Amino acid sequence: MEGIVLGNRYELLEKIGEGGMSEVFKARCNILNRFVAVKILKKQFCDNTDIVKKFKVEATAIATLSDNNIVNILDVGSQDGINYIVMEYVKGKTLKDIIKQVGKMNYETAISVAIQIARALDCAHRNNIIHRDIKPQNILVTEDGIMKVTDFGIAKSTTSETITNTSTIMGSAHYLSPEQAKGSFIDCRTDLYSLGVVLYEMVTGSLPFQADTAVTIVLKHLQEEVVPPKNLNSKVPDSLNQLILKAMEKEPIKRYQSAKEMIADLQKIKDDPNARIDKGEEDNDHTIIMSAVTEQILKQEDQKNKKNDEDYEDDDDYYDDDDETRGGMNKSKIVKIAVGVALVLLLLVLGVGAFKITNSITTSNKEIEVPNIVGKNVDDAKKQLEGLNLVLVEGGTESSDQPEGTITQMNPKVGSMVKEKSQIRVIVSEGKTKLKMPDLEDYDIDNARTILKSLGLEITSTSEQFDDNVPNGQIISQNPKKDTEVSSGDKITVVVSKGPEVKLTTVPNVISLDTEAAKSKLSDAKLKVSIEEKETQNESENAKVISQSIEDGKKVEQQTTVKIVVGKYVAKQEQPQTTNPGNTGKNPGTTPSTGTTPSTGTTPSTGKTPSTGTTPSTGTTSSTETTPSTPKGPWDTTAKN
Repeated sequence: MEGIVLGNRYELLEKIGEGGMSEVFKARCNILNRFVAVKILKKQFCDNTDIVKKFKVEATAIATLSDNNIVNILDVGSQDGINYIVMEYVKGKTLKDIIKQVGKMNYETAISVAIQIARALDCAHRNNIIHRDIKPQNILVTEDGIMKVTDFGIAKSTTSETITNTSTIMGSAHYLSPEQAKGSFIDCRTDLYSLGVVLYEMVTGSLPFQADTAVTIVLKHLQEEVVPPKNLNSKVPDSLNQLILKAMEKEPIKRYQSAKEMIADLQKIKDDPNARIDKGEEDNDHTIIMSAVTEQILKQEDQKNKKNDEDYEDDDDYYDDDDETRGGMNKSKIVKIAVGVALVLLLLVLGVGAFKITNSITTSNKEIEVPNIVGKNVDDAKKQLEGLNLVLVEGGTESSDQPEGTITQMNPKVGSMVKEKSQIRVIVSEGKTKLKMPDLEDYDIDNARTILKSLGLEITSTSEQFDDNVPNGQIISQNPKKDTEVSSGDKITVVVSKGPEVKLTTVPNVISLDTEAAKSKLSDAKLKVSIEEKETQNESENAKVISQSIEDGKKVEQQTTVKIVVGKYVAKQEQPQTTNPGNTGKNPGTTPSTGTTPSTGTTPSTGKTPSTGTTPSTGTTSSTETTPSTPKGPWDTTAKN
């Protein structure tokens, strides 16, 4: 679908995600010149009018929500059978990606994330919208660490991982509430159950219920009790452990009744990990099974009451009879003795009380200087304070460079004067928060820094080296390796690629070498060779290099091509002899001898040409005129006769 423009403004650029019933594309708004995300309903559902209507109506309702932790809906529309929703484009990762990278989170980070998600749910619930599918995959994390909840109220497909309500149940199996699984009535508490599962996964790194099929997982949500997260991660505070279990109660009435109520407890734990989470009143008014109140039971109760009254009356009669048998004198003596004894006892009590009060005042006024226990193990510090008649109270824990169990803060301060039995509150180190080192290889350095920043980590050292396979700017290696346990403050070093190294070589002289020798010499210098032949009439240059394109001694990049010209000998062709134009009348068989020169005064006959050598003539050349005879000599063949 890339390249399609929807609504005359949203140009689809690339597909960035896919769900059970829809696909998500990154797009550009050509009017506002910004990136947006466009969710498009899959074609197979476009013929279902109920789904299309639900897609549009609920998206329109969500568009009214305004919260920093909710992905904003910008537009809804249809075009040529394409039903789409335009949303805010969030650059970042999903919460699921983060959990996969780091494993279990430290509880402080998990609480901060949960508070943001709960705020988004609170906004939706106040507008009568139930999400129905809260899970880490539907929570986007921006580069600034802000949580953005997406996919509000959008119907999900029935797959092995997502099942959906009544005849169809809506929600993802691992995060499904029991009431969703049963197809019964759902409300805001359904979303809070799913948030409890997400919180469980964040602090333990695993899901509460796991199985091979979605149906089995759903049955576990209905029937099995969840393993407390503290059993999987001992660093989870009791208060947070209790909060998660409360959020995941099978019965909605036992859960948090609103997102706002859950936010309050999360904030309380964030401020004080040892905070007490209210479980609610004891079940004193629970329904009990009892017999009906009948007339017979009422009569039995009346008889019991009458018997008790008679017993009291008998006691009164007994004392009356005793008084009558004793005389008036006896009565007065008894009264006097009783009064005396009472006075003596009163004086004794007052004396003892005064002594105790005086002693306690003296004791309570005794002040003790608070010793320095920061840096000590909590057990050792407790013994030290008990020796001074002071009480150590653990006020909470915090991540620290100090070993686990070491006191990092105390109140009152060192040197303060306090009374005996005073409480000294301390904060105890839980050690460094352990995270799993993410895989940074093949990421560029900027993306790697962003990933580490989201985990509270940072690159402490970088180095560069050439690499023929890893592009320039990407990470070649890292230390620690991926999945190694690390803590904030640990040293993280990376090696960044500079791309292929530019290596130089010196061009050798190959002139006068034969072709093979020249190729070998250039190859040894890590240079490439191209060969060109050129004809030459110098036989000594045949199959020899007569020139090279790059002069010897010059520095060039390795694998540069050097062109060499190799001679190809071609023999020189002689020019044919030319005939003297004056010699036009040779007699057949007559050839003038070399050195024959006409004598002075002698005019040669027409057609006679001196020869270039001494060659005996084969006959006498006749002339048309009478000429003097030629003198005899060795050149004259007739003389030999």
